Amino acid sequence: MIRYAKPTTVEEALALLGEDRWRILAGGTDFYPAQGAKPFRDNVLDINALAELRGIAETDDHWRVGARTTWTDIVRQPLPPAFDALKAGAREVGSVQIQNVASIAGNLCNASPAADGVPALLALDADVELRSLKAVRHLPLGEFILGNRRTALQPDEMVTAIRVPKRSAAGSSAFVKLGARRYLVISIAMAAARLVVENGVIAEAAIAVGSCSAVARRLAGVEATLRGRPIDEALVDAVLSAAYDELSPIADVRGSAEYREQAAREIVVRAVRAAVGLNQGKVAA
Repeated sequence: MIRYAKPTTVEEALALLGEDRWRILAGGTDFYPAQGAKPFRDNVLDINALAELRGIAETDDHWRVGARTTWTDIVRQPLPPAFDALKAGAREVGSVQIQNVASIAGNLCNASPAADGVPALLALDADVELRSLKAVRHLPLGEFILGNRRTALQPDEMVTAIRVPKRSAAGSSAFVKLGARRYLVISIAMAAARLVVENGVIAEAAIAVGSCSAVARRLAGVEATLRGRPIDEALVDAVLSAAYDELSPIADVRGSAEYREQAAREIVVRAVRAAVGLNQGKVAA
């Protein structure tokens, strides 16, 4: 027998996860399309009644985003400028109707290389809170997403929150997405940049690119190039010539590997310029 359950508390949900194998249903915006015309074969755990998993709260050490928080919730929440890239990414997740129901944890657990929320969260040094009946653990986002459609989530666990350290909620940020059209499109490449500027010099840089490797990646070479540089037009050449060793783009119907690599450099430039106020509104790719 295939089971369906809709718990009303996290404890009830964890108890169910501890006794059987389930597919967790949150917003359902990827769940149903992935199912297609095939009949359900898995038990379905519907977590949409878990109100405690929705919302954004500030603690002494972190910003805590509940697993069921929607992209519309994120766009509407007053947050520091460091979250601007995440808000921009939120506006790119499908249509407004999708943004109203799709959850941030669902975007991460789906683990698509083109997940719009991942680059900005990587730039924020986000971690993922995983709960089971036995324990709570926190994994850096880069360790949670293991590959295309693969995560570190165990069968008896569920994602309950995404946390952003206060120290990383500093500076300003920007997000640039390149697609075949302006809206409702899977990314060819996308980039998030978060920069802390002190006295006209970049003191801290966090740069992440998605859709150009099996999982979105932070770019250590670009970050090292940016740290200590003054805010001027020479930034463009520095970013374009930096090392992008973390990327391994593929060729598919949306673009060749070579095109993706060059596009990644261009959109990182645009994201950096926008984050420091040099882009003059030219954010969309």
